[in-house]
Amino acid sequence: MTNLGTLYLIPAPLADTALADTLPQGTLALIPRLRHFVVEELRTARRYLSKAGHKGNIDALSLFVLNEHTKRDELEAMLLPMMEGNDLGLLSEAGLPAVADPGALLVALAHQKGIKVMPLTGPCSLMLALMASGLNGQSFAFAGYLPVQTQERKAKIRQLEKLAVDEGQTQIFIETPYRNTALFSDLLGLCAPHTKLCVAANLTANDAFVATKTVGQWRRANAPQIHKVPVVFVLGRE
Repeated sequence: MTNLGTLYLIPAPLADTALADTLPQGTLALIPRLRHFVVEELRTARRYLSKAGHKGNIDALSLFVLNEHTKRDELEAMLLPMMEGNDLGLLSEAGLPAVADPGALLVALAHQKGIKVMPLTGPCSLMLALMASGLNGQSFAFAGYLPVQTQERKAKIRQLEKLAVDEGQTQIFIETPYRNTALFSDLLGLCAPHTKLCVAANLTANDAFVATKTVGQWRRANAPQIHKVPVVFVLGRE
C-alpha cells in the first residue's frame, strides 16, 4: 500500500514585503520541494510560489483551486496526490490557511482520510492585532465576518460588545475591505463610549496602523484611513 503524503499548511505574507521578513526559514525551505498545491486564487498563488523558489517552473506544478465556490465533492480530487504518496501544500491568500479561510474543509477531510496534517508557522493578522491591542489576551474569541444585512450586523455588534464588556472576553472580527469604513461607523454609533476598540490595519506593512481607544475617544478623533485595506477590529473593556 502506498504511504500517504503530508498536507502542509503554508502561511502567506499579509503585505507586499520580502518573504524572509515575515516567513520562517523552515517554511521557505519547504515550499520549493513541493509540487502539488491547493490555492485560493491562481494568479496570486503563482506570484507567491515564484517568489518562494518556483520561479521558472510554475507551469510544472499541480495547482487546485479551493475557494467559496468549491463544491464538497471536488475536495476528494485535491487529496489524490497525497493518497498516491505525494506531499501537498495548502496556501491561503494571506496569513494562515484554514483560519477564516475555505481551506478548513480540506483539512477536515484530510483528517478523515488519515492524512498527516502539518501546520507551519507564519503571520496571523488576528493574533498580531490581539497582541498589539492591549486588550485581554487571556479570554478572547474570533467572530469572523459580521453579517452584511444592516439590522443583523447591528444586532451582532451589540452581542459582541456585551460579551466584551460584561464577560471580559475580547472580541476579534474582520470585514471585507471596501466595507471597513461602514463597519467602523456602525461601531462608533452603537457601542458605549467606555467600550474599547482597536483598529489594526495593514499589519506587517511599512504603513501598518494600530490604535486602541475608547469609542468615545474615537468619536472625537480623526477617522483612520482604512478604506480598502485589510483591517482587524478588536472590542474589549477598560
